[in-house]
Amino acid sequence: MNYDLIVIGSGPGGYVAAIRASQLGLKTAIVEKENLGGICLNWGCIPTKALLKSAQVFEYLNHAAEFGVSCADAKVDFAAVIKRSRDIADGMSKGVQFLMKKNKIDVITGFGKIKAGKKVEVNGPDGQVSIFEAKNIILALGARSRQVPNLPQDGKKIIGYREAMNLPKQPKSMVVVGSGAIGSEFAYFYASLGSKVTVVEMLPAIVPVEDEEVSKQLERSFKKMGITVLTDASVESVDTKSAGCKVSIKTKKGVEVLECDIVLSAIGIQANLEGVGLEEVGIVTDKGKIMTNSFYQTNMPGYFAIGDCVAGQALAHVASAEGIICVEKIAGKNPEPLDYNNIPGCTYCQPEIASVGYTEKAAREKGFEIKIGKFPFSASGKAKTSGQSEGFVKLIFDAKYGEVLGAHMIGANVTEMIAEIVAVRKLETTGHELIKTVHPHPTMSEAIMEAAAAAYGEVIHL
Repeated sequence: MNYDLIVIGSGPGGYVAAIRASQLGLKTAIVEKENLGGICLNWGCIPTKALLKSAQVFEYLNHAAEFGVSCADAKVDFAAVIKRSRDIADGMSKGVQFLMKKNKIDVITGFGKIKAGKKVEVNGPDGQVSIFEAKNIILALGARSRQVPNLPQDGKKIIGYREAMNLPKQPKSMVVVGSGAIGSEFAYFYASLGSKVTVVEMLPAIVPVEDEEVSKQLERSFKKMGITVLTDASVESVDTKSAGCKVSIKTKKGVEVLECDIVLSAIGIQANLEGVGLEEVGIVTDKGKIMTNSFYQTNMPGYFAIGDCVAGQALAHVASAEGIICVEKIAGKNPEPLDYNNIPGCTYCQPEIASVGYTEKAAREKGFEIKIGKFPFSASGKAKTSGQSEGFVKLIFDAKYGEVLGAHMIGANVTEMIAEIVAVRKLETTGHELIKTVHPHPTMSEAIMEAAAAAYGEVIHL
């Protein structure tokens, strides 16, 4: 069969690209070896948020007395927590199946491999090999947990994120290696349910891509809930010969050995580039990523790549945006290239983290003269009434033009608030305009207006 477009991979980059292509009148097929929705819907964004919600509910119950509610003897049914997460993921995957049918996109099940001449070879689940042709092919290959020699994942004692959300029983203790979004979210989840958790981070601060003040606040919050945080530390080896794990950790003080049930490796991801035909077709890669231009064209005409297998932030919403831009370019539209400096990043532990643009350090290193406004949630009426007054909103402005250079938030529901700043930056709104934008009271979002006012000496509630 001949298509205008074949997409290999049905994650949030692939399936969104396929739908947009169908909307633009392209005859489209999508190839998927596992479940529609890819890692995000099945083993990433969605099921982890279900787990985190269960942990948050358990926390609410444990602190119910603070709200004048009696709720004694709350217990965790770990198997039921996992089942709820899996059921939600399965439902979302079925939703993508519906979207494929609605948009008349052919779903081809199997492992896709590109061939010269704009062909795709699909090895089906029954072992049958089929060849399909298309005018254009998009590679949306995704990524997996990165393997390193000192943390050889066996899926049982040393695990990746996929196993972490589907363990048969709750571990009594866990060492989480890496404190990015994945590591921090699982550290919070397991600690909230009662596991003893230690976070090991090689760099000087946890969530190291975030603003330094955000990192310090999260470390305080984690320690408050009983999580041990080791920074400037690295795992040298893990001995799994006994019933549990003996983890050798190199710190500034020397090497210490921790015993735990499970070690979670959360030190990053690697793109799924093996066996997909890149070398045969002649597609160029660099540092484990497929090289593309700003519209995701590879060095070979007719072959495109998006999402975690190309350079840029490995985030679901980035993959979706790239897919839409790529398809619109294929269809002869005139899309704008993606502004990677205006991509929001979110971490869904408690307190949540959300950020966009320059950190304070990065803005200074770029040579900007800056104004900084900060508003703590301890001064927010809504945060106080919600019992969630940890954290703050921090805004960074260009002192000369008033441009919003960056926003950094830590606190309850900040992942729902960051989009305001993304829109503000897109529209080139100034700090003074943000101050004069009336925010509803009482809301957490008022902290944005107050932080902007603080940068210009006009803050009211501090």
